[in-house]
Amino acid sequence: MLTLPVDVPIVLGAFGGLSSIELTATVSDLGGLGSFGLYGYDAERIERTASELRRRTDAPFALNLWLPTGDEVEPEGSDDAFQAAVAALRPVFDELSLEEPVRPTRYTPPFDEQIAAVLEARPAVVSFVFGVPPRPVVDAAHERGIAVVGTATTVAEGLALQEGGVDVVVGTGMEAGGHRVSFLRPAEDSLVGLVALIPQLVDALDVPVIAAGGIADRRGVAAAHALGASGVQVGTAFLRTGVSAATEEHRAAIVSTPADGTVLTRAMSGRLGRGIPNRVLREIEASGVIGPFPIQNWLTGRFRTVASERGLADLQGFWSGQAALLTRDRADAAAVFAELAAGLPVPPRGP
Repeated sequence: MLTLPVDVPIVLGAFGGLSSIELTATVSDLGGLGSFGLYGYDAERIERTASELRRRTDAPFALNLWLPTGDEVEPEGSDDAFQAAVAALRPVFDELSLEEPVRPTRYTPPFDEQIAAVLEARPAVVSFVFGVPPRPVVDAAHERGIAVVGTATTVAEGLALQEGGVDVVVGTGMEAGGHRVSFLRPAEDSLVGLVALIPQLVDALDVPVIAAGGIADRRGVAAAHALGASGVQVGTAFLRTGVSAATEEHRAAIVSTPADGTVLTRAMSGRLGRGIPNRVLREIEASGVIGPFPIQNWLTGRFRTVASERGLADLQGFWSGQAALLTRDRADAAAVFAELAAGLPVPPRGP
């Protein structure tokens, strides 16, 4: 088993579509583990990203991949589902004066292409969501000295990951922002809170457990360690900072989350995720038609990109965890890191 190559047990959440070179490198330079999400990246883009990270930092970093779950809809044979989803989203495309999207030949690059590129890039760590990485992949990573991290939303998933040979398990509570990465049972049936999840994972597993979900300041870090976690993974607090790839509207939404908080929804991607509600999210849900993954994700990406370019907050997607308001006073990544590190246990003094 390999361990995480960090001085400070703080891991940056890997944002699919919202990762940035600067934020990943900053967290690594500060002694934590910067992570970069590769959702949708082909081999060439993965190679370019790894090279850019190495030009920016000499510190270890992690690259993150989504595992195929087997229920992804392929373009071929899914025209009816595609057209139904397009029809439901037509008012949004019309509002932005966008042409109706044409079904692509593929929605995402093949996983085999992605993992081959990641192994060739040799990051210090490769992390996975939505399942247990195939054993040949784990073995190939270990042969190259790459630590392997898996993500669990339940104890059963943690046990499956340990059996699959991962070095570290991230236990992500239902408080976490972004997609619910459950893989043994439906996401709606795997909503375990962090306070219940982490100590059960720690008791059940022999590998280190990293706590994720609802942690945004020193209090959350201290609580995670009191529950037995070996470290923390933090997303929303870093997403709020000026060096993330979030738009200004997204950052503003995080610090002004409504009193009724974030919501769990399939509206933006076809998979369950936690974010901040806005007009387009409500309108999609009200339509009663949400395309399966990745059709919905690909289609909403067509207008979300344009809305981001035009600064239209009502038509963007705002992933965020439940601790959003705890990020209000810290827009600098180094300040966020220092605040989190202040919650780490103080090493005992020698005799």
